[in-house]
Amino acid sequence: MEKLAENILSWCKNLEPAAVQQANNLSKHPCLVGNVCLMPDAHCGYGMPIGGVAALDNAISPNMVGVDIGCGMLAVQTGLTALPRENVQRIVDKIYERIPLGFDHHEEAQENPIFLDLPRWNKTEVCKREFFSAQKQLGTLGGGNHFIEVQSGSDGHIWFMIHSGSRNLGKQVAEYYNNKAVKLCTMFKQNALVKQDLAFLPIGTREAGDYINEMKLCLDFAFENRKAIAASIKKIFKEEIPSVEFVREINIHHNYAAVEEHFGRKVWVHRKGATLARENTTGIIPGSQGTSSYIVQGLGNEISLQSCSHGAGRCMSRSKAVRDLDLAHEQEILNKQGIVHRMNEQALLDEAPSAYKDIDEVMENQKDLVKILVKLTPLGVVKALNERKHW
Repeated sequence: MEKLAENILSWCKNLEPAAVQQANNLSKHPCLVGNVCLMPDAHCGYGMPIGGVAALDNAISPNMVGVDIGCGMLAVQTGLTALPRENVQRIVDKIYERIPLGFDHHEEAQENPIFLDLPRWNKTEVCKREFFSAQKQLGTLGGGNHFIEVQSGSDGHIWFMIHSGSRNLGKQVAEYYNNKAVKLCTMFKQNALVKQDLAFLPIGTREAGDYINEMKLCLDFAFENRKAIAASIKKIFKEEIPSVEFVREINIHHNYAAVEEHFGRKVWVHRKGATLARENTTGIIPGSQGTSSYIVQGLGNEISLQSCSHGAGRCMSRSKAVRDLDLAHEQEILNKQGIVHRMNEQALLDEAPSAYKDIDEVMENQKDLVKILVKLTPLGVVKALNERKHW
């Protein structure tokens, strides 16, 4: 960890200048308590660096949570100790066939207990409006860096892992309440925050209360979304290996805000692409599709607001990766490891292994934040082409 400024702590080596500028802006936020903490996967985001953690006093900022509220990870440990490549190939093919990817969604509304609590939906503005659309989005993966992987663990077990969030529901909530935050900050002459995309809602206002209610509903939706995807994958595993058992399941967020006690008082901790690493808390830190992922245990380091990275972190933009990376080389990285994949066109290079930081270096840089429990090596990868379709 190094100190970049008076109240900016970074576990990230060679942080890009744009992310440093965003951290400097955030360090001057009038509601900031303590330090801005940058995890080892940090890179430039929208307003606040992705991989950033910050605590606000009596304020909550929609942009410091992000547009994919509740984005997170789910990992399932199976009872299998081996999985032949032909089974991996069939599992991957069936996932592509059955789980909507990118901007696709189900044709029919999905059943889930979260949709039965109508009073909760009806007391919101955005989620209420998106209710019927959300029913068709539950159990869908999304695009970008969202993925499904089949993996082999250092614990001798086969695992599968899911990275997904609240889909369009979270995006709509984030944009709606950021607009409200911008209006409030403009009214109270917080023009610098508006320009820096760090507008906030004061706790105690109706706007803040409404956002918190909708954010929590998005968090629960994202949690159930990952569970629904996992249920589909479990069925596919059962078709391939009828005797398979599912031993353990971990389901966590890394885009959210929550009330926690730090500095001797209650504050709103914002984790934008960062994972809770409270002492003995189990977390998931994925790599790229050509590198290892990790199941970790938090060490409760108070200096980082008990946080750690949420992944490897990008080392180049999506557009630069598609423009500059060599498709044959990136395919060779995956093929040499025997990974089942569909990275077969230039447009998919935005998620190529070389577009991401070295996950082993990222893990080394946060040895004071987490300890590794299980190392997971990819066997098969599912990614969506980032092609916009109707919601």
